Amino acid sequence: MGETMWNERQQQWLEEVYEKLTVKMAAECERAKDKIPYIARNGVFDDHSGKDQLNFWTNGFWGGILWQMYHATEQECYKEAARRLEAKFDYLLDEYIRLHHDVGFMWLHTAVADYRLTGDETARKRGLHAAALLAGRFNPAGRFIPAWNGEDRIGWIIIDSMMNIPLLYWATDETGDPRFAMIAREQADKELAMAVRPDGSCNHICCLDPMTGEMLDNPAGQGYESGSSWSRGQAWALYGFALSYRHTGEQKYLDAAKRVAHYFISSVVRTDFLPLCDFRQPSDPVYYDSTAGACAACGLLEIAEHVPMLEKTFYVDAALRILQAMESNWCDWDPDRDSVLQMGNAAYHDRPDQRHVPIIYGDYFFIEAILRLLKKDFLIW
Repeated sequence: MGETMWNERQQQWLEEVYEKLTVKMAAECERAKDKIPYIARNGVFDDHSGKDQLNFWTNGFWGGILWQMYHATEQECYKEAARRLEAKFDYLLDEYIRLHHDVGFMWLHTAVADYRLTGDETARKRGLHAAALLAGRFNPAGRFIPAWNGEDRIGWIIIDSMMNIPLLYWATDETGDPRFAMIAREQADKELAMAVRPDGSCNHICCLDPMTGEMLDNPAGQGYESGSSWSRGQAWALYGFALSYRHTGEQKYLDAAKRVAHYFISSVVRTDFLPLCDFRQPSDPVYYDSTAGACAACGLLEIAEHVPMLEKTFYVDAALRILQAMESNWCDWDPDRDSVLQMGNAAYHDRPDQRHVPIIYGDYFFIEAILRLLKKDFLIW
């Protein structure tokens, strides 16, 4: 980030949050043992480590937390727990038919993070295996990566893919084989053309003709309705296009990230920087989603890395305002309870027991943003 662009009070706040994080995460690492957490209920993480749940798309984020904390603190307990989780995913590589586009989320945060920090060759092989599986999903006729499996979804893409394709950019950087990055760019171009609207809002799902790549429909997905603005989808786009700019240097991706960022910032200003679940949802009931705010904060900090100094403060200030608002209202710092960031929301129309709950990827992005501001992070993406 270069020199800090915040005042002494904000710096003190960041340091205080970091101290609370180190206490909380050390306790969670010890308590979680070999769990793969998703949601914490009544202060206790559930567990997705069973083989019937192992391929769930969020399962890499706990590994990402562990590696980020290992990098920041150098405490071996985090590395040991992350390595045990990473090994569990070997079963999925063998049973690959169940995998989908979210292998980026799963192996970037586990094997690739491990390799980047330790140089472990087994981790490198796992990451490249996952990248090959993701590249193998590419449809050369429609020129896109389908998100999910099943004949009824063979033409579906979702904006979440923007956060998965960094696995392909990494594979090209690692091997020199341009095919991985070429596929990543094709996906980014398709998402830019189909998912990002002129005002910076985004579709979640785009149903495409698998032979031509033309748009057929854009259902609501995890937002309120078709044409609305699911906030975490906005965050996926904001951060994802900024990352595609980092990896390619193509200005159109940075421009897209900024357009989505401006829409996101203008939307959270009216709710005191606490993100709604959908920025076009009805006024009643009020549903929030903290995970959207945490991911967007990371994306805003990424954009700040790539713009002139006179622009940097705008994006950094917005990220800080979102993080401070959420920390003040939605964080649980009790070390005897699992999860930090509360008020996550998987989808607008989700079951009541999955609404306004702590979700593992909310914690991941919140931690990444805090560590990034303190220059204690490393780039997982």
